Amino acid sequence: MCGRYSLFANGESLAERFGFDHFADLEWIERYNVAPSQSVLAIVNASTGNRAGMLKWGLVPSWAKDPKIGYKMINARAETIDQKPSFKKLLKRRRCIVVADGFYEWKKLGADKQPYRFQLKSKEPFAFAGLWDRWEQNEEVIHSCTIITTEANAVVSGIHDRMPVILSKEAEVAWLNRSIDDEAYLKSLLMPFSAGKMESYQISSLVNSPKNDTKEILNSL
Repeated sequence: MCGRYSLFANGESLAERFGFDHFADLEWIERYNVAPSQSVLAIVNASTGNRAGMLKWGLVPSWAKDPKIGYKMINARAETIDQKPSFKKLLKRRRCIVVADGFYEWKKLGADKQPYRFQLKSKEPFAFAGLWDRWEQNEEVIHSCTIITTEANAVVSGIHDRMPVILSKEAEVAWLNRSIDDEAYLKSLLMPFSAGKMESYQISSLVNSPKNDTKEILNSL
């Protein structure tokens, strides 16, 4: 699964890297401990090009009666994404990428859990594959998303059996291309990221609480 991540890269560099030009309009700040139900920086493809915005993490399907369902839908499994009613239609028409520069998982050590940070060796920001939807009821509107997960690669598998789908730069372009709706092709993009390009290390237990959102979380042990 993916239940916590970070994004503290420079705003201008993110705009250049992911091809959007209105970063100043976003209500975004550097984050070290992004958690479900919070607003996350995501990118969709609009008629005018890539558009960045803030989406609530935890998908609320357009047909949902209660928006609280979002707490149970922070992740979507790549293997069944074309089968689940909540995701099947979104796979064809409402794909997004969620921008990050690292994510966290916990390894069980008896009664305790040791947190680890996973990032690219290059330290560059990257994109999680995601889906988004728009929910509206009684004049309340929620734009929300889910992060897609797949089987863990060799770097992550010693800690957890799942990992978020990190797209290559080429796959990002295809994932955001609204003219592509071939389910088999889209699913082929949802593979474990190259282990050779990733690294991990133990970090502070401060990350355990979403209330802690400071760079001290990144301190290695």
